[in-house]
Amino acid sequence: MYTRLKSLFAIKGYSVLVICMLCIGIGISITSPYIPLFLTEDFGMSAGSFGIFMAISSLSGVVVNSLIAKHSDSGMDRKWIIILAALSATLGYASYLIFHNFFILLIVVTLFNGLAAPVMPQIYAYAHESANASKSDDKTFAMSTLRSLISFGFLIGPLCGTLILALAGYTGIFLGTSILYLSVASLVFLFLNKTEAPKSDAKKKISLGASWIKNREIRLPLIAFLFLFAINTIHLIITPLFIVNELHGTYKDVGLVVSICAGLEIPIMLGLGALGKKISNHTLMIYSCIILVIYYTILSVATHPWQLIPAQLLQATFVAIVMGNGLSYFTERLPSSPGLATTIYSNGSTLGRLVGSLSGGFIAQVVGFRQVFWMCLILVILSLIIFWKTRPQGDKDITTEYTRSV
Repeated sequence: MYTRLKSLFAIKGYSVLVICMLCIGIGISITSPYIPLFLTEDFGMSAGSFGIFMAISSLSGVVVNSLIAKHSDSGMDRKWIIILAALSATLGYASYLIFHNFFILLIVVTLFNGLAAPVMPQIYAYAHESANASKSDDKTFAMSTLRSLISFGFLIGPLCGTLILALAGYTGIFLGTSILYLSVASLVFLFLNKTEAPKSDAKKKISLGASWIKNREIRLPLIAFLFLFAINTIHLIITPLFIVNELHGTYKDVGLVVSICAGLEIPIMLGLGALGKKISNHTLMIYSCIILVIYYTILSVATHPWQLIPAQLLQATFVAIVMGNGLSYFTERLPSSPGLATTIYSNGSTLGRLVGSLSGGFIAQVVGFRQVFWMCLILVILSLIIFWKTRPQGDKDITTEYTRSV
């Protein structure tokens, strides 16, 4: 494992991308627990207004990502896309401290969040192209390792956020995150080389960007991923409430369940990335759905909080597969268009989280916590059917099929 990790840094620019992804992971995890508190308690938004605010600002990222994806594989310099996106994130987080009117803040944050959305997909795409240029045969491991840094950031970021909040309040929280994104922009500007897709491929890639949604081999798995991300978001929202209100557990039980799952995700993610040469990513997605069927069956019949603790091995494995190998799943299916592939994955995760966050609490309030898990179980089974129906018949470049169809 050490040798394989060491070999990743032979990929040009990979060490810079590692630092950038860690900064982004820490930055997101510092602010994400406190944005709802800041906007509802300090800013004065209602819960409904906050939901609208987050939905609109999230959808703006999907729109910009989609627009950028059509052209990022046809000659645009990813280095400058990453820089501009990171600078937009810098301004976006600083905006929370500058604007005190709901509509102005909504417009500004929506604008900057949208422009900032390509930062992670384009970093992944840059890493994929660098791995190809370096003739690395371990691209799945390289991508899952980068993705694991986001999870690692979520292990240390909340603690950093708590300390910053105690010392400098929300000003420190948002300025600290802005500085992290500014550091990303600076590192990319100083240390990454310009990258440019071959001009001969430009026409083919633009056609591919316009036609991917027509092909069931991409469209249907994207729907399955959207379901899985929605399920994971519902799990994050509902499980703590389920433990306390339904199983009569304590906040200590909640913390134990969450921390065990988070602690297991990173080593499992790295281990699964290392298996990329032996097990296809599509097969791993099928396994993840089977694992999740078992997990949600346990949740649906659980009667005591301790029963959820060993089950976190299943949840952590699912998260590690979908978060770590899901990205490689799409880059394998669109090997000639890494920017489009990473954007499809990113948009699927954003839309899935949005659907999950808007629907989870409402459904629980109407039908109860346990019934939410049964609904999730149905969605998992639908995802499993989709992955089974779209399993590839041998190794083939789907890009070739698109080109022929176009």
